Amino acid sequence: MEKKETILLDATLKSVIDKHAFDAELRNGHCFTAFLGRHDFSKPMPEVGASITVEMSPYDMSKGRLVLDQEQ
Repeated sequence: MEKKETILLDATLKSVIDKHAFDAELRNGHCFTAFLGRHDFSKPMPEVGASITVEMSPYDMSKGRLVLDQEQ
């Protein structure tokens, strides 16, 4: 079984697209769409302007998954 390749990056939420998708921006100015994972739907939603961590594939940098801590 192959190990899943992901990159963890810090980003800022810029706007809400719908209840499970956000426009986000990395520190270098790269904009992408950040999604909540299925297991995160019951957790509190981050607010616009919040600093978050995203998990991205090195093969597709146009979208990423929000990584929500247990404390949030």
